[in-house]
Amino acid sequence: MDDQIAFAAGTPLDLDVTWNDGTDPQEPPAQVHHLDDHSVVIRQSLRTSAEAPFVVLLFGNDRALLLDTGDGSDPEVWPLRQIVDGLVNDWLEKHPREIYGLLVVHTHGHADHTAGDVLFVDRAGTEVVGAEVEEVKEFFGLHDWPNGSTTVDLGGRRLLVIPSPGHHESAISVLDPYSGLLFSGDTVYPGRLYVKDMPAFLATMDRLGALAEAGDVSHVLGCHIELDRNGRDYPLGVHKHPEEVSPFMSSDLLVAVRDAAWNVADDPGIHRFDGFVIYNGSRIRDQVRLLLRSWRSRLRR
Repeated sequence: MDDQIAFAAGTPLDLDVTWNDGTDPQEPPAQVHHLDDHSVVIRQSLRTSAEAPFVVLLFGNDRALLLDTGDGSDPEVWPLRQIVDGLVNDWLEKHPREIYGLLVVHTHGHADHTAGDVLFVDRAGTEVVGAEVEEVKEFFGLHDWPNGSTTVDLGGRRLLVIPSPGHHESAISVLDPYSGLLFSGDTVYPGRLYVKDMPAFLATMDRLGALAEAGDVSHVLGCHIELDRNGRDYPLGVHKHPEEVSPFMSSDLLVAVRDAAWNVADDPGIHRFDGFVIYNGSRIRDQVRLLLRSWRSRLRR
């Protein structure tokens, strides 16, 4: 009979990690860090992606959940499938099961979080959920989107899924009561918070701020690091991030982002705060893309 793990809330986590910052030419394509025996954070190397997104793998008794698939589809460059298969096999050696599934979902639908989906489409026992808003609503049963929330049961480990549009229309946040971690995608992280739809973002931050104030969140992990330890954001598109700040944020930052967003809601533009920068307005994101395209073009000359 399969051993059943009791996923009791308040488990201690190892948050003391120095992430690879792209400065070492021999840096591996991914860095793997175990928060505990059943929770893994994977970061794509800055040397292969200037976005260097974080990917999360959470184990339950019946299946594991992979949150995002990173910024690449070439297994030679971004070997996420190989890494995940190895982690699952290692976990199953310690906790044998005859049948064990993998569920792949996304914090939102931008390509730097979904490009690796193709690496898992032929994997046995795996379900890859689409990242379009209708697909997200249908799979999670969130038919009153973006209101309400739902749970995903991995087998004794129940995750709370919270609609979180504002940065992207299909964005979700995932709260893991076992670890107390809120996985916030690109909605909140130490960097540039691009807000496409401010009314939706305000509603999202009201929901996340309420969770923080209720004491349900111990730490927050977003998908990127864009600030150094002095609070300065790195230039767009660079592949080295010396002196990065930690990606693990306190729950207080959710309240700070909520309050800051309300303060600048009627003021389109770039607004800097302690620990994050709010880019208010979709036109700003378009301008950033043009600047990045121009910067890359100059590098190729």
